[in-house]
Amino acid sequence: MLKFILSGWVLACLALPPLSWAQATAAPNTTVAASAPLQAPGEVTFCVDPDWPPFEQIDAQGQHVGIAADLLKLAAQRSGMNLRLVPTRDWDESIAASQAGRCQLMSFLNQTAKRDAWLIFTDPVLVDDNVVITREEHPFVSNLSALAGETLVLPKGTSVKERLQRDFLKLNIVEVDSEAQAFKMVSERQADMTFRSLIVAADTIKRQGWFNLKIAGQVPGYGNALRIGVLKSQPALRDRLNQGVASITPVELQAIINQHVAAVQMVTGVDYTLIGWLAALLGAVVLTSAYWIARLRKVNAKLKDLSHHDALTGLRNRTDFDDLYDHELQRSRRFEKALSVVLLDIDFFKRVNDELGHPAGDRVLQQVAQLLKDGARTIDHVIRWGGEEFLLLCPATDSEQALTLAERLLQTARTHDFGISRPVTLSAGVATLAPEDEAGHMFQSVDTALYQAKNSGRDRVVVFQPTECKPWL
Repeated sequence: MLKFILSGWVLACLALPPLSWAQATAAPNTTVAASAPLQAPGEVTFCVDPDWPPFEQIDAQGQHVGIAADLLKLAAQRSGMNLRLVPTRDWDESIAASQAGRCQLMSFLNQTAKRDAWLIFTDPVLVDDNVVITREEHPFVSNLSALAGETLVLPKGTSVKERLQRDFLKLNIVEVDSEAQAFKMVSERQADMTFRSLIVAADTIKRQGWFNLKIAGQVPGYGNALRIGVLKSQPALRDRLNQGVASITPVELQAIINQHVAAVQMVTGVDYTLIGWLAALLGAVVLTSAYWIARLRKVNAKLKDLSHHDALTGLRNRTDFDDLYDHELQRSRRFEKALSVVLLDIDFFKRVNDELGHPAGDRVLQQVAQLLKDGARTIDHVIRWGGEEFLLLCPATDSEQALTLAERLLQTARTHDFGISRPVTLSAGVATLAPEDEAGHMFQSVDTALYQAKNSGRDRVVVFQPTECKPWL
């Protein structure tokens, strides 16, 4: 049985060095040469979660991709199995197909009492922590029981929902359709927190650019032990798969995860067994807990200080923008110069992800970022604002100059070959702050301008005026 334990409090997905994983433990290394595959039992059908990156998803070409896909393929090859994917539209449909017997395997899931009704399970293929994700300003969470009345959002079909409802009666738990929607609700203050896999949190926050989120705590005993589920009627199939699972070495597992979760550093956190022993020995349970909470605060503060760039695009991120804006605002007022912002949004970006897959969407984001860097002036600051939005902070720039810059950037995007089957255009809003204006007004103004640009046909610039927004085609 292979256990790869991702023990960590801190999500360092914001432009840190390459992946460093916590210690992995496994059964003695078993190679294909040491144990030849058994005779293939024929074609084996399997179902997956079609939208659970980076663990697994079905891409635009109908292929099963992700960490789970690579691990399942490796285990099956070493067990002498030929696999056939049964495509589904969502996790609920996969569960229904499995219960109906159309899928002999379920690729990557936790074992629960409910699932024990029709499945048996392999040994864990991968083990990682579930963590509490909140906005930056939310206090650290040492005990979910203390959070009376707060809203925790989860994607539909998660294995932890029933346990959380049972163990933490005062929490208000709501369900949404996807991981991304759960994180978005927390980021936009529609929910207080979510409780998800550390690996999924790293990937989702980084890919969507939600850098106002943080890991605020961990609940002991709520980790993920992800296994392959097998129909109860086929125990021999489960036993065969266990041979393949046991043959996967920690090095192989790390390499697979590194392929799908880049630039994520795991900082080893609390070993609860060791801490419990030390606490009993020292008779200082309270002090020990306080120490780890303080350590968590310190490490998160350090990461916040270090993470000034978006890992996907290399641009400065929204966290870094606050310091930049304060600096440029002071300069604007000192030298009595206008300060402008250009807020840009990729038109119909969701369709790119839905039709061509998230890897294609990531490439579009990277190319747009490069176009903006190349097209901006030396004095401008280019920021990944979040999701498919980018912001240019333009010192000593009036509205006409900002308009000229925005129009040039939109024209560059129109003529650029993004290497996909659909055109990519940008919409932009422009707002200018005079030295005597209130600082906070500019962001409301530029949001209003971008909103009007998108609602008046897209692929255009709208300049905010105090009484109206003026579109420029």
